[in-house]
Amino acid sequence: MDQKSEVELTEVLNEARAGSTDAKDRLVRTAYGELRRMADGMMRRERPDHTLQPSALVNEALIRLFEGDALTRANDRRYLFAAAAQAMRQVLVDHARSRNAAKRAGRRVRVLLDDALAYFEEQHLDVVALNEALDRLMALDEQQGLIVALRFFAGLSVPEVARVLDVSVGTVEGDWRVARAWLHAQLGGTAR
Repeated sequence: MDQKSEVELTEVLNEARAGSTDAKDRLVRTAYGELRRMADGMMRRERPDHTLQPSALVNEALIRLFEGDALTRANDRRYLFAAAAQAMRQVLVDHARSRNAAKRAGRRVRVLLDDALAYFEEQHLDVVALNEALDRLMALDEQQGLIVALRFFAGLSVPEVARVLDVSVGTVEGDWRVARAWLHAQLGGTAR
């Protein structure tokens, strides 16, 4: 996101908090490219024939952001993109929970988000357990939790996370190492 877009995004967020009726539409137009890049990053790790499109993940995340109060609380781009990453994460976790429930009921129905979860299954990770561990990490260190969500769930690179969170690349690298080690221990050695 260039400097002009960052300034425009901040202005739109201020207008949304002030109650502007068209601010949501302008916010989507301003932030969509960056949100799409986040979703693209996550989907890069998936097999080439997956059916979930990054735009579907972005759309579901936006719906969740608009339904909640995240946009009215977002005072800067860091908060907005962190909330979007959390919304994308929650889409995957909710789907994993419903899919696990379907498995326990003796039926398994393939839906679009199954492909997005394939990566986690290939890594032998329980998305629900990862979500619970990530919630505990965020309670201990919110920035480390956000870095994990942006790296692991949104698929952003270290420099992209640094830009979104407005911190140095070195800070992201250090927090990423510590957070991964903590999650590795919490998940019984299955997190990478």
